[in-house]
Amino acid sequence: MHTLAQLRSGELAGITRLDLSCGLTELPPEVFDLADSLEVLNLSGNALSSLPDDLARLHKLKVLFCSGNRFTRVPEVVGSCAALSMVGFKSNQLSELPAAALPARLRWLILTDNQLSRLPAELGERTQLQKLALAGNQLSELPESMQQCRALALLRMSANRFERIPPWLFELPSLAWLAVGGNAWGAAREASVLEQSALADIDWAALQMAELLGQGASGVIHAAHWPAGPQGGRELAVKVFKGEVTSDGWPHSEWAASLAAGLHPHLIAANARLHGHPQGAEGLLMPRIGAEFSTLAGPPSLSSCTRDVYPPETRIEANVLLRMARGVVDAARHLHGRGISHGDLYAHNLLWNGRGEVWLGDFGAASLLPDQLSVADRQRVERIEVLAFGHLLEEWLSRCPEPAPALIRLQAACVQAEPAARPLFADLAAAL
Repeated sequence: MHTLAQLRSGELAGITRLDLSCGLTELPPEVFDLADSLEVLNLSGNALSSLPDDLARLHKLKVLFCSGNRFTRVPEVVGSCAALSMVGFKSNQLSELPAAALPARLRWLILTDNQLSRLPAELGERTQLQKLALAGNQLSELPESMQQCRALALLRMSANRFERIPPWLFELPSLAWLAVGGNAWGAAREASVLEQSALADIDWAALQMAELLGQGASGVIHAAHWPAGPQGGRELAVKVFKGEVTSDGWPHSEWAASLAAGLHPHLIAANARLHGHPQGAEGLLMPRIGAEFSTLAGPPSLSSCTRDVYPPETRIEANVLLRMARGVVDAARHLHGRGISHGDLYAHNLLWNGRGEVWLGDFGAASLLPDQLSVADRQRVERIEVLAFGHLLEEWLSRCPEPAPALIRLQAACVQAEPAARPLFADLAAAL
């Protein structure tokens, strides 16, 4: 994090990224001294409600973060920034997104946790859009014009007011990661699962917290020891949710999906609920996976947008790749057989041990499909997730010294632009 003193002294001349969080109520004019170098401007955690009319003077600006401020509308000047492709206004008080505020090169738009009830039709004209985060608003429909967003790969529309999912959404050729939990569309099933839950409560005070295991959009995971727990069930992983609504949706939607998933040899499912957290946070407890397992990859970066970032040294042998593919497909088939879409089928949600054994976790973006949903519509949802698996397989094959031709053909089938032409997970299981 940078300081105003550094900015005003000229110490930051030539930097490409500026992070300022110091109670700002207006953008310091010295920021414009960085116009010839600045590409990322992070103003999150201030008290801003407007931006200067000449913001476009930052002619190299590609990324603008304004989360946790006091904006009630996205300033129209944002749309005038010629190089801007990533815009984030999470956790403000937005009730309006003017069409003029949408940059021409928009690729990634974060509007999570606001008060938006509509989106402008012009959003459909941003055909480079790949990632759209809308969780935690008051939306009940998407603009029909978004059928033109054929590059859209990730869509978070959880925790809104959708009573239906637009049919055209299932036809978008690039959509691979979809989260729709916490809406009226699936509320009855979520409520039913939670009402019937026999999930035990474990008190925070009864746990001995240990090292950080990881964190994601919805929460932070620590290792914990439960001295009073049953033999073989004392080593746990504790996921503490970051807030009431996360980038993926409501915590209770994650609980419901985790409960409905049940037990499976390749799924990390919740076995208790956290009670009595000192800050009142909500959380889940899961069995702790052995220390020989580690996260397969890191989440997407600003440049990769929707694709995970692997350690450069990652190599996957052909026999290991096949075992991993079987494990993930079996887990996904199990979930869809129970009417659950994981919504976040990514390498950063997979633990592996280098020998082909994998665990799929993080139900933050999972969606419980309504009981009354037709078989055809369930398969449409499933084929979106098959595309996500196809991307996983592509990443693994590119890191495999001698990939099997049959797996290359299978991967190509999963990523077909026509969703109806893709196989289902049962087909993939049979092929593998």
